[in-house]
Amino acid sequence: MATLASSTRLSKPAAGIFFVLAGVTAISINDMLIKQLSGGYPLHQMIFARSVIGLIFMVVFVHFEGGWTILKTRTPVLHVVRCVMVLIANMSFFTALAVVPLADATALFFVAPLLITLLSIPILGEKVGPWRLGAVGIGFAGVVLMMQPWNSGLKIEGGRLVLILPVIGAAAYAMMQVLTRKLGVASKASALAVYLQSGFLIVSIGFFLVAGDGRYAEGFDNASMQFLLRAWIWPPENDLYWFLALGLCSGVVGYTMSQAYRIADAATIAPFEYIGLPMAVFWGWLMFGELPGTVVFAGIGLIVGGGLLVFLREHQKQRKLASSNEIGRR
Repeated sequence: MATLASSTRLSKPAAGIFFVLAGVTAISINDMLIKQLSGGYPLHQMIFARSVIGLIFMVVFVHFEGGWTILKTRTPVLHVVRCVMVLIANMSFFTALAVVPLADATALFFVAPLLITLLSIPILGEKVGPWRLGAVGIGFAGVVLMMQPWNSGLKIEGGRLVLILPVIGAAAYAMMQVLTRKLGVASKASALAVYLQSGFLIVSIGFFLVAGDGRYAEGFDNASMQFLLRAWIWPPENDLYWFLALGLCSGVVGYTMSQAYRIADAATIAPFEYIGLPMAVFWGWLMFGELPGTVVFAGIGLIVGGGLLVFLREHQKQRKLASSNEIGRR
């Protein structure tokens, strides 16, 4: 079954890379905006606002990609699992973002491309050799270095366990993108994005009905828990523009990332997501005056190095395959 599925998948690496770069740029802006607003609004209110706006844009894309019929699917359970994964990824990462510097949280989250490489083996049937497995090990060494388990003097609001949240988010995100590749055989990018935005909308409304008045935030001094549970408030006019920008980013991310992982091999395009790391450092410095320390930069270097090693190995394999096919045609 895996072999048959592999033979019917799209393979457009150049287009996939373009969509990944566009999507990661939008993700970087989205993360900066959420951190910017995290001191005054609950996470589920921001998710609600951006999913409503993003869903409006995705409905337009649905129209151009085939109309309402493309929303039909024979694999609803897998789509639900994919939605659950992206919800876990977002909630974990953004909850950490309230107290962890933007560049640090983003770097920890960027073990996701390495996890995508691992998950592509059992789920997509893609072959991953010892070089790429070694690269995954290098990346995880970077995660350990950033967490500094040996440093008892490392003080983080909410405790050191907050640093685990971006990694949990990365694991869920990796599973979501691998499922995107699997489901993209039969589903358009706009349909995949509509499913995700609908999932966000349902969960954020559920949070509002249960905790929208902020009663569960009482007694919590931790900024992450306050961000997760505080009451909804109507934003002033100036902040409405921030929410609109969030929605625009959400629409761009939903479409471009779904399109990227449905038309190109996951292990090939995932390393290009690392453009988000220097972007996170830039936004952290520009908007919040944050710059990573030496140890964090070293951890970032290991994570990026592992990802680039995966990419270089994949590129080498593609060149050998192309050469073999050329010889065969002669």
